[in-house]
Amino acid sequence: MQPVVCIGETMAVLSPPGNVPLSEAADLLYGVGGAESNVAMGLAAMGVDAHWVGRVGRDGFGTRILDELRAHHVGVSGVEVDAGRPTGLYVKVPAEGSVLYYRRGSAASAMGPGLLAGPVVAQLLEQAGLIHLSGITAALSPECRGLLEAVLSSPRNGRRISFDVNWRESLWAGQDKTVLAHLANLADVVLVGADEALVALGTNDEGALRALLPAPEAIVVKNADISAIALLRDGSRIEVPALCVDVVEPVGAGDAFAAGYLSGLLAGLDERSSLRRGHLAAACTLTVPGDRGPLPAAGMLAAMLGCTDADWAATRVSPGRLESPALAGGAGVTADGTLP
Repeated sequence: MQPVVCIGETMAVLSPPGNVPLSEAADLLYGVGGAESNVAMGLAAMGVDAHWVGRVGRDGFGTRILDELRAHHVGVSGVEVDAGRPTGLYVKVPAEGSVLYYRRGSAASAMGPGLLAGPVVAQLLEQAGLIHLSGITAALSPECRGLLEAVLSSPRNGRRISFDVNWRESLWAGQDKTVLAHLANLADVVLVGADEALVALGTNDEGALRALLPAPEAIVVKNADISAIALLRDGSRIEVPALCVDVVEPVGAGDAFAAGYLSGLLAGLDERSSLRRGHLAAACTLTVPGDRGPLPAAGMLAAMLGCTDADWAATRVSPGRLESPALAGGAGVTADGTLP
């Protein structure tokens, strides 16, 4: 399987524990987060040679990000460290349902087409089978939009470029969001939630989306916990229902779906199997208190990808368990009743 390069911003993440308002928090939980690096970590967990390319500040936050990605077996040789600009930061406040961004003037906001010219990054891109981008990057600065335009306009030379719209309303305030449709139409694979498509692209009607974005090989529309639909350039429509999941935490499911689906494409799976792989990755992430949950063991995964629609519909994923008629000779559970 060829390497994958994910390009974007990764930030330090601070969050009050539990249901505590930010103004009353005595402590803050500290982690890292970024859509593109989440996808890279998800792909690495599936055995893909994944790399993250971006920029961080020469500060403790930047060091923490690089250490975290290395610990998840993601390559960071193409990351630039900026001595003059800080690492981006965002604060999640679950008690208030809010996110506060501190990324204006960040090291990553200075990412421009020049980032691609460095010998390490150039070699990574040349060897990649897939380059993964996000609409978040387009909102950061004109330089970042130029970076995306340069990547998306480059000769493919046998590789694909995927683009996850990843609408972030607060980042687009006062900006021209029509650039998202332009950039998405330059990609080979577009991923977008049905709800965000309506806001970011002006429609979530399937026919209108394909008319707006005629060039990509596939537009994958994610209908939250209902289904995912691949709208192919040849007019085909493939829909796979979401699995029944006992949700522990919804964070990270979208990036997990992207990693699962894209890993399927890299492995040469058909659209239906790739969508199922995306659903399984998302379901396993929804059942853990974090951004990534482990996929089932290879044999279980193969059984789920090849099972009947009826067995798929009867499958349930809960913390540590994957129950399906497709497993254990139809007994409805894995051999030991648990995920590995």
